Amino acid sequence: MFTKILIANRGEIACRVAATARRMGIKTVAVYSEADANAKHVAVCDEAILIGPAPAKESYLRADKIIQVALATGAQAIHPGYGFLSENADFADACAKAGLVFIGPPASAIRAMGSKSAAKSLMEKANVPLVPGYHGETQDADLLQNEADRIGYPVLLKASAGGGGKGMRVIENSLDFKAALASCKREAISSFGDDKVLAEKYLQRPRHIEIQVFADTHGDCVYLFERDCSVQRRHQKVLEEAPAPGMPPERRAAMGEAAVAAAKAVGYVGAGTVEFIANQDGSFYFMEMNTRLQVEHPVTEMITGTDLVEWQLRVAAGEKLPLQQSELKIHGHAIEARVYAENPEKGFLPSIGTLRHARTPVAVNFELGGSADPAAFRIDSGVREGDSISPFYDPMIAKMIVWGKDRTEALARMAQALSQYQIVGLSSNIAFLKRLIESTAFSGADLDTGLIERNQAELFPEQVPASLAVLSLASVALLLSEKKSGDDPWQSSQGWRMNSNLQRALQFDEETQTHQVQVTYLERSWQVQAGTASALVTLAKVDGSDITLKIGEQTVQGTVVRDGEHFHVFSQGAHTNLHYKDALAHAGEAEAEGGRLTAPMPGKIVAVMVQAGQEVKKGDALVIMEAMKMEHTIAAPHDGVVDEVLYSVGDQVTEGAPLLSFKQD
Repeated sequence: MFTKILIANRGEIACRVAATARRMGIKTVAVYSEADANAKHVAVCDEAILIGPAPAKESYLRADKIIQVALATGAQAIHPGYGFLSENADFADACAKAGLVFIGPPASAIRAMGSKSAAKSLMEKANVPLVPGYHGETQDADLLQNEADRIGYPVLLKASAGGGGKGMRVIENSLDFKAALASCKREAISSFGDDKVLAEKYLQRPRHIEIQVFADTHGDCVYLFERDCSVQRRHQKVLEEAPAPGMPPERRAAMGEAAVAAAKAVGYVGAGTVEFIANQDGSFYFMEMNTRLQVEHPVTEMITGTDLVEWQLRVAAGEKLPLQQSELKIHGHAIEARVYAENPEKGFLPSIGTLRHARTPVAVNFELGGSADPAAFRIDSGVREGDSISPFYDPMIAKMIVWGKDRTEALARMAQALSQYQIVGLSSNIAFLKRLIESTAFSGADLDTGLIERNQAELFPEQVPASLAVLSLASVALLLSEKKSGDDPWQSSQGWRMNSNLQRALQFDEETQTHQVQVTYLERSWQVQAGTASALVTLAKVDGSDITLKIGEQTVQGTVVRDGEHFHVFSQGAHTNLHYKDALAHAGEAEAEGGRLTAPMPGKIVAVMVQAGQEVKKGDALVIMEAMKMEHTIAAPHDGVVDEVLYSVGDQVTEGAPLLSFKQD
């Protein structure tokens, strides 16, 4: 077994690999970019070496530099994690040439499965079922459109060298084909350096089911059952679970055997995932093979009682698989939720910023490699309170994984865990995930890749105005902070005034609502009124940001975190962001300048669709940005004329930078 390995990755996966290595007594070397100098993965490894500036192509994608660091530190092997160089065959070859073990499959297997088109041909020979489509080498736009017309719409267009939903478009009709093709190719060349695409029939209401396979160098290959990854946004997974709901044993065996056949067809070694697209009638088709460990591997670990990273290390060291197929069993049910820094209400737009407050649910230790614990709950994260989510890398904050004796128990535990998770400093999808877990479709296992789109009304309900309880928690937190800071005596909480009681008028704004709150100071309590609601409020307990109030006859507990003029109230499983409008502080503020469209986040301009003097209609695409590994289209908010275009293709822009100005008709 190795005594030291280098982890050629960052974030939660680097922390995850390091945890298993530490348990096995293996020392670890971390690599980091300038943006990650204070990152969690740097702290948890035994050594850490700076390898370059923030952009991944100048740091985490520098194969030559990473190999140099491995040799210089005495590492015997390199674990690539997932993403970055994990599926780079040239990197695997370079490791072998340098005398280092690549903890992954052979370069030949990566190359065989790295091209979706070539992989389809191999799977066809191995009798693995395929979706009807075009996987040829010719990339002429007219030919591709003719093939799409032949297949029949809707058609799924995707990057041949891609993954993770990058370079993927669903095309509904022939008229939209070439515009979608151009966008797909732009994203593909940016993400993978290869703009080759393939076209497939887009199945209606399909499920995304993947099989975890594992092979060793002794000729053995097993499948560790399936994961259902159907719930997606922007073709990227949001929730994953194992086993797949409603999976009959016969179909599980058929899919598992097909996945093993796919792995054997390319001489696979190590951890891999064979992804299938499945119809509601139970038929399934090969989609692709990911030649690496998957983000969602923890749910498989939980239902099988295994540590897949340990398996990777043992297989890479030449050992046999720890278990044979007959020894693998399913225990209970596991669900993983990906917590992202993003705003679901704004099209899942990624968010950047600092985690000013991060309180996670209390995790129960799950013994990797041991038996399933009926109280198991685990968080895999690469960030801590005070860390930043930057525009350079994926905006994932954490993965939360729960286990239950059945799906119903796992759902309940996940909902409870999400209600305890608190984040302040940037937008997150936590509230959305809780609605998703509790939604009729997901809780009822009515699953397909369009679940989120089909259930917009339930998943994106109208905002409910803050209750009197929430406004009382915010108001009391404000008053306590004033008292602590020693503000003037006229704001004494005793409330005494000659012949009257002190009354304060407070204003808290939500995104679509303004709340006027009147607070009357009494001897040991306050009378709080908001709109027609009013109650006597008494402070029962305060412990840092945790506050307990008696509101009328009701006892209410909550956490109130102040971030500048924003009061974040966490109570009864909900998070409310209230902006305190101090009348004196905001006196004389000028209105924001109109007529300019700004960048929603830092990024690069990849296309400019208009020029100065051009007339535009509401909704017309004006500029396309690339940020957080995704394309974002800036559209005209109303009819008008473009006055000035301020950036060109290739320019880097900062958040809030004006992109163009125009005059409204």
